[in-house]
Amino acid sequence: MSKNKIENFFNQIFNEDVLDFLDKLPENSIDLVLTDPPYFLDKLDHKWNANKINEEKEYCKVVTSLPPGMKFDKEQGKQFYDWYLLVSQKIYRVLKPGGFFFSFSSPRLFHRMTCAMDDAGFLIRDMLMWMYTQSQPKAMGLDHFIEKKNLSEKEKEKLLTEMNGWKTPQIKTSFEPIAMAQKPTEGTFLENFQKYKVGLINTNIKVGVYKDKFPANTITTEFLGNVMDRYFLIEKPDKKEKGTYNTHKTVKPISLCEHLILLTTYDNNAIVLDPFSGSGTTLVAAKKCNRFFIGNDINAEYIQIAFKRLADINKNSTQPNLFSQSKEQKMS
Repeated sequence: MSKNKIENFFNQIFNEDVLDFLDKLPENSIDLVLTDPPYFLDKLDHKWNANKINEEKEYCKVVTSLPPGMKFDKEQGKQFYDWYLLVSQKIYRVLKPGGFFFSFSSPRLFHRMTCAMDDAGFLIRDMLMWMYTQSQPKAMGLDHFIEKKNLSEKEKEKLLTEMNGWKTPQIKTSFEPIAMAQKPTEGTFLENFQKYKVGLINTNIKVGVYKDKFPANTITTEFLGNVMDRYFLIEKPDKKEKGTYNTHKTVKPISLCEHLILLTTYDNNAIVLDPFSGSGTTLVAAKKCNRFFIGNDINAEYIQIAFKRLADINKNSTQPNLFSQSKEQKMS
């Protein structure tokens, strides 16, 4: 496949290692990158596999009783930075001047991720905060460890009483940060926009329960309260949008991705890239916004789920089928 024709990549999902995949895209060809990379939290590194994630004995590195993502290791952040610097450098090459790069993160690794993007040459314009209430506390009590200590029953009982309510330092997560980075423009914002049709935000895209508020760096996709809803709510996602067949661990709301796509891309000729497309939320959102999409994921199972989600859109639409339903593809 020619690396000089971006049209050859339109509306397809590829099954490649991300660093190899990005090398095959032509430079200065992508309008927007919107992605949710693996965070290097315990098992969730750049080689994570859906099946292996569930095999605790094989993948948990130290504390086998902890679920995925709970193990704390300072080295993970350093490894994430080194790897994401390479990814960001390659994304920098393929984005048009002025193009935006949105990247989700976990709160405790946001600094590593953002520094990698910054060091790759991007301008960090802002951090968006996606707020929600539905999340599971990860802090762990110490009873299990106390019971294993070589103490008398009386001593254990005393220690359990003393430690009641004290847990590992993991606050319940109620938001995800999203880095808003931008490739530097060529010339002024106006000159760049006239040439590439990227680099500005569309403030006609309003937010809030009444769709009358200027887009903010706080976003919610669920109802949180009168003030929050009035200022920061975007369209509430359909409860069925994930799909009962979707086995992905961290599916993002389609409406959130639609909002970011409409906020930063100009028209139907815009090209949205997700190099870690997972179950295809960004691709589904791009399709619903009538943008071209390009996806890639190292996990073939997720690619099939993404194709099914895209096909489900066609079942309820009179629009022509724009995406390729061919087998998972590897670029030559």
